[in-house]
Amino acid sequence: MGSLKYQLKNIRKDKMCVLTFLLPIVVGIAINFLSGMSFQNIGETSFAGLKNDLSEETILWLKQNGTYAEYDTITELENAVNEPSSQIIGVLKNGNSIRTFLSGDELEVNRIAGNTLPQLYQNRDTATDFRITKIPLETNNDGVKAILIAITLVTAMFMGCTFNAMNIIGEKEDGISFINQILPMTVKTYVIQKTALGFISSFISTVFTALICMKLNVAQIIPFIIIMILSTYISSLVGLYIGRHSEGLMVGIVYIKIIMILFLAPPILIYLTVSSESPLFFISYLLPSSATFYGLMDMLIGQSKNLWIVITVLLSHTVLWSVIYYLMEANQVRNPQNNALQGQQKK
Repeated sequence: MGSLKYQLKNIRKDKMCVLTFLLPIVVGIAINFLSGMSFQNIGETSFAGLKNDLSEETILWLKQNGTYAEYDTITELENAVNEPSSQIIGVLKNGNSIRTFLSGDELEVNRIAGNTLPQLYQNRDTATDFRITKIPLETNNDGVKAILIAITLVTAMFMGCTFNAMNIIGEKEDGISFINQILPMTVKTYVIQKTALGFISSFISTVFTALICMKLNVAQIIPFIIIMILSTYISSLVGLYIGRHSEGLMVGIVYIKIIMILFLAPPILIYLTVSSESPLFFISYLLPSSATFYGLMDMLIGQSKNLWIVITVLLSHTVLWSVIYYLMEANQVRNPQNNALQGQQKK
């Protein structure tokens, strides 16, 4: 317990760790202030057509389902659709109906919308025979806001690696790591003490962030707590790996940045661009952050059918990464002379 207090005291002096702890909380507050703002307009579907090509009725129908822009020539229209920064669906007249064309690099949701648009247009009159009832979501988060909240929470959960990595690197530079090697401490005790620092810090940051910007129903509380515990533990283990293999502060910071990008970017891109039925979607579970992100998104949009799959994946990562690190530390304890020689050779 005294060792943990000493480590927490040192971490408080590290500005990077303090900012790491506060960043998700500040972002969560910012998102919460935007709770009255609808993000639907940001993700609104965009259509484009040729001037004097579509009828006024068709244009009105498109405007009711998104935004609409017109271009003078087919070349300008194609350039607008193929622009990488846009998600425009091209619409042209096709007899009494319409046809669409896409760039090929659009989001999955826009690809589906573009492919089904002609059929929806043909059935537009039939749809008026039915009464449309809008059922509000169980949460107040629309799509874009849910993604922002999930990104913030994943960041908070996987910030434990920063605390542990910076702590171990600091001990190396101060020479404390050599003292740890001769202390009467088992590998299990050492791993628990080092993991606890990042786990507690990341856990507290995640709890504050979740209380600020996330609303859970009763059935989601237990799965969320389990996901949070497993994710923060895994991130703490990652910090131990980084600290163990970093030769200095700058190298450690580079490793931390690479790991955070690797843990954040792929899950977001795959979630937005790949179907949940795709093999790539399941392969992405090799990253523990993917399971965390997908689980949070399911909770934010009111789904729960895949939560236990997410928990099972995270539990598998927890066991695997723990065993590997324990074996690495046990090997270091058994071969202290070889490790010392390797350290002298590197110097």
